[in-house]
Amino acid sequence: VSATAPLDNDSDDVFGTTVTPITLVPDHPRSGDVPELDIEAFGAELDAIRAEVVADLGTRDIEYLTRMLRVQRSLEIAGRVMFYGGWLPPLWIGAVAALSASKILDNMEIGHNVMHGQYDWAGIPELSGARFEWDTVSPAAHWKHSHNHLHHTYTNILDKDRDIGYALLRIAPEQRWTPQHLFNPLLAAILAVGFEWGVMLHELEIERIIDGERSWAETRQIRREMGAKAGRQILKDYVVFPALTGPLAPLTFLGNLASNVVRNVWAFTIIFCGHFPDGTRIAFPDDTENETRGQWYLRQITGSANIEGGALFHIMSGNLSHQIEHHLFPDLPAHRYPEIAPRVRAICERHGVPYNTGGLARQFGSVVRKIFRYSVPW
Repeated sequence: VSATAPLDNDSDDVFGTTVTPITLVPDHPRSGDVPELDIEAFGAELDAIRAEVVADLGTRDIEYLTRMLRVQRSLEIAGRVMFYGGWLPPLWIGAVAALSASKILDNMEIGHNVMHGQYDWAGIPELSGARFEWDTVSPAAHWKHSHNHLHHTYTNILDKDRDIGYALLRIAPEQRWTPQHLFNPLLAAILAVGFEWGVMLHELEIERIIDGERSWAETRQIRREMGAKAGRQILKDYVVFPALTGPLAPLTFLGNLASNVVRNVWAFTIIFCGHFPDGTRIAFPDDTENETRGQWYLRQITGSANIEGGALFHIMSGNLSHQIEHHLFPDLPAHRYPEIAPRVRAICERHGVPYNTGGLARQFGSVVRKIFRYSVPW
């Protein structure tokens, strides 16, 4: 890893001339304002943090992730074993809790971070972002395209970042209202419960198919890959493991379903709290040309938000509770974010850049208000 390495193993160089700076344009309404600042000095200070962490990567990072892998696998084994006593309510609840925690760790603290290439420098095949496959219905390759490349390159740029409302919800006043958005609250609830399926379908770009910009036939290979991955997940969670518990199969089936729903709702909550609470800012494609590294950093900060909590909370969020630091440095091991967050916040304060942070209840409450507020056009 070098200080000039690309942000992920699927991304183009986002500091070139294809993505551009944020400037305030009177013709566009804004979710918030960004002060004038010495952008080059601002970017240089953040570059210095990144270079320092890169130079320090080593054994403790590998030990941390291998420890997380051991914990995740132990929780999965414990959950699967407890389902054999699932006719006892305490054991069934314990099985669901252990399996839910295992799936959350697999998706967020391990899968999400490994697939960002955060451990590619180690040269360990199991920790390779290109090879890792996670325990969810979305194929890893699809997610890396829509998330690593599109989202992290075009963060919060309207009509380029499809993660703004996941092309389903109106979450900001800059988005054009359509009658579909009257169902914002219902659609958000459905997305939360079935979040892994929403992430999977995201790669189809259904809104482009509806608008005639993409044909259904063009998605044939994508649909095949989705079907293969989803089929394996369904077979594992809803056929094989329930069958292994014999007469308790219905209880095991329900337990696996509950574990997936818990993981889905948790992931939805953390991700929406990191991207859409009050104070996060939308950019416009026509505002941006020849973006420098400092300007890119500024867009990442103003389009993100942190969630405050303890060490276990940060681990279970995949350290996406430090969404600001993740958007700044998506290829650095996420367990380093709590260490650098105070320094990033101090830099923001020195330069007058807003640093959006708050507790889970506050951030999620503002997200819910926006989901309801922007369901109507006025």
